[in-house]
Amino acid sequence: MDLPLASIWSTYTEHVVEQGNQPILFMLVAFGTTFGITRFITHSIRTDRFSWLGNVEAGDTHIHHLVWGITLLLVSGLVGIALQPPLEVTAIIFGIGAALTLDEFALWLHLEDVYWSEQGRQSIDAVIVFSIVSGFMAIGAYPLGIGSSQDSGSGVEAIVSVSITVAIGLVLAYICFRKGKLIWGVIGIYFQLIGLIGAMRLAKPESAWARKHYDEKKMARSRKRYARETIAHPPAPDLTAPKPADTGTANGVTTAAADETSATSAEKT
Repeated sequence: MDLPLASIWSTYTEHVVEQGNQPILFMLVAFGTTFGITRFITHSIRTDRFSWLGNVEAGDTHIHHLVWGITLLLVSGLVGIALQPPLEVTAIIFGIGAALTLDEFALWLHLEDVYWSEQGRQSIDAVIVFSIVSGFMAIGAYPLGIGSSQDSGSGVEAIVSVSITVAIGLVLAYICFRKGKLIWGVIGIYFQLIGLIGAMRLAKPESAWARKHYDEKKMARSRKRYARETIAHPPAPDLTAPKPADTGTANGVTTAAADETSATSAEKT
């Protein structure tokens, strides 16, 4: 039993610690764990899964977990600059703050609470993008050929080669983003073939590219192609809201009282 553990630790030390990737690994673990716990808590509050669990409020103001995320991001920067602890400590604080902040990305994009709406799905997209970029960095892969000039030399040819690679990657990613293909664009930054395929495919009907460049015929093709993705998914029911039966009863009492008043008035007349 000791031998496999020793082998695993030796491999971890060689490929993670000695390569300087332990801080970003810790950040990714903190980010993923915090995001999962946050989604579980918010869903539990919405569905009233636990009676003792509720929103954090100050008076009539609901304090979004975005606030705690921004605070932790500021703390991680301040601690890293002023105290200069081991980088792993700063990475963990940053990962927790980033998860809390990006989980409400749609809120600070639209400046309104759209957490449970269709627009709220943009927060999931932001988390996926951050995870992809951070994950690639954890294995030493950087976007748009960054760092490749060190391997190919420092001459004019190397600079031109990297510049062309970066330009092509940016153009393909931009087209993918304009076509509403976020994931294709992000992965295409690392693998230009993926970016090229995403750029050549049909744009989503609600994307800026489709609205500007597509005629009615091509827009119809786009709507048909992405029909399943454009179906609205209703949010989870809010169990804390008044039940229809209660509302109906209240209305029934009000109606009965009104009828009795009308009858009394008629008798007097």
